[in-house]
Amino acid sequence: MKQTKAPAGRKASKRVLILDDHYVTRHGLIQFIEGQQDLMVCAATENAAQAMSAVHSNTPDLILCDLTLPGKSGLEFIKDLRVHHPLIPVLVLSMHEESIYAERVLRAGANGYVMKSEGGDKLLQAIRSVLQGQVFLSSAMTASVLGQFADVNRGKARPDASLRVLTDREFGVFQLIGEGLGTRAIGERLHISGKTVETHRVHIKEKLCCKTSQELIAYAMRWAVSSQIL
Repeated sequence: MKQTKAPAGRKASKRVLILDDHYVTRHGLIQFIEGQQDLMVCAATENAAQAMSAVHSNTPDLILCDLTLPGKSGLEFIKDLRVHHPLIPVLVLSMHEESIYAERVLRAGANGYVMKSEGGDKLLQAIRSVLQGQVFLSSAMTASVLGQFADVNRGKARPDASLRVLTDREFGVFQLIGEGLGTRAIGERLHISGKTVETHRVHIKEKLCCKTSQELIAYAMRWAVSSQIL
């Protein structure tokens, strides 16, 4: 875990904590952010436990967080962070499609979402917007979210509502089913018991109106493929 101190002449720099499990991505972000006069990296971590410890010792102004992490997911980290540090802004930087994850990220307590496929200028725009107290999403996602709120106010059903009925934990199990993992492997990945995984499976089947486990697996795998090509 990398920790840094502000160099001379940069006392006013905003302190960014990076949470990303990929070494190359993490160090690329360090170099990129350290190249900005108004920003500095106070710590760079690879899992949620390291990040939470670094938050206590480094008092970051912003956390740049990935979603897919070893052990505890980015969503779970954000929820835990909100309990202990409700005012620290979080910007999610992820390879996952924004249209699928952005709303869940905001509900968990994050302040913005930017995809890794975006360029450096967009990332800096997102970081500075969140530091100024704004919520950052792409223009298309902002329009979609506003449209959903408008539909709710008009009493209309929201589009693509099927997966929205799943809790974040159920959604995580659903994702791993789509990746072809069995009960034991899902339990090991999420650090929960096989019995708990099976309970989630039952609830997911009921909520998605799947009659059999095979139907659920087929649904999850189709969704996994479609989400990769969006």
